[in-house]
Amino acid sequence: MTATPQFDLVLRNLRLTDASEPADIAIRDGRIAQIGSGLICDAVSEEDCGGAFAFPGFVETHIHLDKAGILGRCNICEGTLAEAVRETARAKAAFTEDDVYARAERVLEKAIASGTTRMRTFVEVDPRAGLRSFEALKRLRANYAFAIDLEICAFAQEGLTNEPETAQLLKHALAHGADLVGGAPYVDPDPAGQIRMIFDLAERHGVAVDFHLDFDLDPAHTNLPAVIAETVARGYQGRVSIGHVTNLSAMVPEDVLAIARSLKAAGIALTVLPATDMFLNGRAHDRLVPRGIAPAHVLAAEGVTVSIATNNVLNPFTPFGDASLIRMANFYANTAQISRDADIAATFDMVSAGAASLLGQEYALAVGAPADIVLLDCSNALEAVREIARPIKGWKRGRKSFDNGRSRILTPER
Repeated sequence: MTATPQFDLVLRNLRLTDASEPADIAIRDGRIAQIGSGLICDAVSEEDCGGAFAFPGFVETHIHLDKAGILGRCNICEGTLAEAVRETARAKAAFTEDDVYARAERVLEKAIASGTTRMRTFVEVDPRAGLRSFEALKRLRANYAFAIDLEICAFAQEGLTNEPETAQLLKHALAHGADLVGGAPYVDPDPAGQIRMIFDLAERHGVAVDFHLDFDLDPAHTNLPAVIAETVARGYQGRVSIGHVTNLSAMVPEDVLAIARSLKAAGIALTVLPATDMFLNGRAHDRLVPRGIAPAHVLAAEGVTVSIATNNVLNPFTPFGDASLIRMANFYANTAQISRDADIAATFDMVSAGAASLLGQEYALAVGAPADIVLLDCSNALEAVREIARPIKGWKRGRKSFDNGRSRILTPER
């Protein structure tokens, strides 16, 4: 009588964080059942990982799938935030559900093939886009659940206090599948009013909030105190995240540290978007152009939950991109001029475990955890960031979700 295999899959000869020797991972029913060296067991299938570095996959905390890939529909003359908002508003009036789905799908597949296993995407709901983009992303979430966990943030990009219809659309989205709500106070005629309205919606629906905030280089121009005050007053610590906050890059170190302490005390997480933040800021300078990227590693060292993310791909906000988070981590390390092992490790954390923490999700390769596993062509996290390590293959809940194959050099016969 043939014995029933103990496991569905065993991945052999892979490297884990803090492990000097290769290890094996056994998977059963979509979860990690055993980890060890030289596991002796029966499995339906086995795969040799060739000593690749294994981790639970990259975590994208801030991307706009709905307006990706519209570069050909927009004009970029100034390269400013105001122009990007204006051009995108003009383009999205013509969005159809199928159009949004097709463009978003292309970026999502790039993200999956780049090793991303979890993602938070914003989706604009307002009188111009209606709910078309939202419906497209809900379909995308369902269709690609085999490879990635997609979280949808219903988002007011062009104001809220000035557009009552947007508030109604946000309510509808939250009642019909949106996971959280977000806004951009800097474009609202009443920023503090928008912040209160977003928190009201969040409380009513029991969801988290995510703001685009302080997207300029003026340290004196800030809506952060209002967000901190509302977070504390409503007991929303640990459920609030903010993106951009590029004016932090223009502050003296003492002020940055003071804000870091305030964010940590309020339980507010921060996402830095290096490609967009650098592209849109500093346009008024003709020399020594400021980078406009908040010092994420400084805030992380003070205990703030920090992530690095993509933001936009091929649109007026960012006219390039490939949804690769390891490339974005390397880009951040370059622009922040960091080199120490501890800082490089922290940078990897900002696209992996730290990013998962921002989303409020557990994240580990451990017995009992979901078998979300990505292999990188390197030995450890430091190499991954320094070399922009190539994702080789990955599994989502124990099922292979992508396979890029290993690079081969075809040496001629001598």
